Amino acid sequence: MKKGKKYETISFLSDFGTTDEFVGVVHSVINSIAPFAKVIDITHGIPHYDIRSGGLALARSAQYLSPGVVLAVVDPGVGTERRAVAVEVGGGESVLVGPDNGLLAPTVALVGGADRAVSLTETNYQLPAPGPTFAGRDIFGPAAAHIASGVDLSELGDEVEVASLMPGLMPITSKENDGLHAEVLWVDQYGNAQINLDPAELEIKENEINHFEIKTAGLTRIAKKVETFEELGGGELGLTIDSYGLLALVIGRGSAAEEMKINTGNQVIISFAENFSTQSVPVVLKQSDEKIQGDV
Repeated sequence: MKKGKKYETISFLSDFGTTDEFVGVVHSVINSIAPFAKVIDITHGIPHYDIRSGGLALARSAQYLSPGVVLAVVDPGVGTERRAVAVEVGGGESVLVGPDNGLLAPTVALVGGADRAVSLTETNYQLPAPGPTFAGRDIFGPAAAHIASGVDLSELGDEVEVASLMPGLMPITSKENDGLHAEVLWVDQYGNAQINLDPAELEIKENEINHFEIKTAGLTRIAKKVETFEELGGGELGLTIDSYGLLALVIGRGSAAEEMKINTGNQVIISFAENFSTQSVPVVLKQSDEKIQGDV
C-alpha cells in the first residue's frame, strides 16, 4: 500500500440534519478507521439536496478550516452514475472528499485549484453496502478516514483529469436600466440576506448618498448603508458588508429576509435613493475582468 500524508482533522458538512442517526453513524465509521482524527462538524443543516447552498457554505468556511480532510455530502444523485471523488488541493495541505456534482467546486476554485483527483472506486476502502443510498456511511466517510490515516489517494481509485470535475455555477450581478440586479446567496438564522455583490463593484460618485432603494418581488424599501447593526433602529433596513466581505441586507432587531419576503435564489434590485424620494438613480457597476458567468 502506498503511503500518503496523515491528517489529524476531518471537517464534515452535509444535508443530513440531526434528527436521524446519519451524522452519528458517519462519525462512528470514521472513528473505527481513524480513531486519532478529530471530526469537526461544519454544519449538517444544508437544505436537503441543495448543492449550491452546500457549496457556498463550504466555500465560506474554507479559509478558516484546519488543514486536513474535508468531507462534504450533499448528494441528490446518490446511487447513480455520478462519481465519488477525492480532490487534493494546496499541494497536499488538504483533501476534499464528496460527490462530483459541483459541491466541491467553489472551494477548489477558492484555494487555487486541484492538484490531483481520484474516483473512489476501490471497494477495499469502502463498507459493504446493503443498498446504494447511504454513500456518506459506505464510501465518503471511510475514504475520508483512510486518507486521514495516510492512505495515498492513488490507492482509493483511478486518477481522473482535474479538468473533468463537475464545475459549480455561480450567479453574477448585471446592470440594468432600473438598477443593479443581484441574487440572494444565503440567508442566515438571523434573517440576514447575503447578496452576490462585492462592495468594490459599487461606484458611489457622491459621498452624501448613503441610502439605496431595494426592490424585491412586490416590495420596495429604502435601505441605509451601515457598518454595524447598532446603527439601525428597530425595523430599519440596512445594507452592510458582512463577515465574508459581501453585501448583505439586514434589519434592526429583526429578519431582513422576512421583511423583504426573500430567500436564497431570489432577485434583489438595488439603486441609489435620492433624498428618500421614489426617484432613483441606477447604481454604476464597475467593470471587472475577473467576474464572469459560468464555471467556478
